Amino acid sequence: MQYGICNLSIISLRLEPKDTSEQVSQVLYGEHFKVLERRKKWSRIRLAFDKYEGWVDNKQYLELDEESYKEIDKKELILSPDVLQLITDTDGRLSPIPLGASVHNTSYLGHRFDGPQTSGEKNREALIETAFMYLNAPYQWGGKTPFGIDCSGFTQMVYKLNGFKLLRDASQQATQGEALSFIEESTPGDLAFFDNDEGNIIHVGIIMENNYIIHAHGKVRIDRIDHTGIFNVDTRRHSHQLRVIKKIID
Repeated sequence: MQYGICNLSIISLRLEPKDTSEQVSQVLYGEHFKVLERRKKWSRIRLAFDKYEGWVDNKQYLELDEESYKEIDKKELILSPDVLQLITDTDGRLSPIPLGASVHNTSYLGHRFDGPQTSGEKNREALIETAFMYLNAPYQWGGKTPFGIDCSGFTQMVYKLNGFKLLRDASQQATQGEALSFIEESTPGDLAFFDNDEGNIIHVGIIMENNYIIHAHGKVRIDRIDHTGIFNVDTRRHSHQLRVIKKIID
């Protein structure tokens, strides 16, 4: 088995091993992973955090030995809590890293990070505060940063920055937590899931107070939620049909 770590700010995780392939997610600075298959130009990887798989360009990561991978795996996850921060290499050159980058791994990359850090589980109220850091971020399929993010990337990163692990896709996240019977049972920070006409989970957002929801749809935005689904405050019509609300943390 081979191992790797992301040494760049953001790289694309692709469905197939080619530049034109769909971006299914992103790998952020400092994230480590197993290399399941390595070809001349591409590697199929499995991220340590959520076991998500895809293809990355071989030029966009550094190899790790097994001992280093296991050391990192045992470390407490420490993330950058700012929209943008900087790391310094051995020559004193600066490089940007995004919100949610893993900064406990800088020594393995020959970098130094002197900015603010966040780690450990936070209270439920902190989830909404973190969600607001992504407000107005443009929607991007597979995105995980304030510069482009999709609905499940948004919920995963908000929870990750507060010390909780969500799976990557909305359909996967819908398998986690405890289902609630009514919106009235929900509290801010719970997740609402929405399906299509075929019954497939296609969207997720974070419940706020007073029947509002924050979610990524065109951009990270705030809309109303009712028993039918999301009511878009701009178009004055429902945009998503509600399937289930899940309580992920107590």
